[in-house]
Amino acid sequence: MFITDLLKLNKKCNHEHVTPDRDCGYCPECGKFIRNEWYITRCSCCGMKLKSMNKNNAIIPQHHYCTNCGGEEYIVEKLDQINFIDINFAVLVKQVVEDKKTICTTTRCWQERTDVQPKLLVQYL
Repeated sequence: MFITDLLKLNKKCNHEHVTPDRDCGYCPECGKFIRNEWYITRCSCCGMKLKSMNKNNAIIPQHHYCTNCGGEEYIVEKLDQINFIDINFAVLVKQVVEDKKTICTTTRCWQERTDVQPKLLVQYL
């Protein structure tokens, strides 16, 4: 435990209880909907997989140069599903999904006659 955890100075939730084996889920600590996203870095010259890390919300390779060809440039790829081969090279990013909810209430006015279309009354809250 860190001192900030003991003093409760760190108020940002890290979503530690959302397991990486599921694609998405709700965090039991803060209640937000979390989507697990896996990213991998490759050398842009030879295409070799590089070990990645998340530094200041940016996916970068651990080493500055490729161990195969010595290239500096890299490509970040988002993986749809993680497999056991890529688990040593991939980085897990827990993304908060914000849902946009609008509250709308609709009411129908029914009349006795069938030749008239019922009108729709919309009320926004």
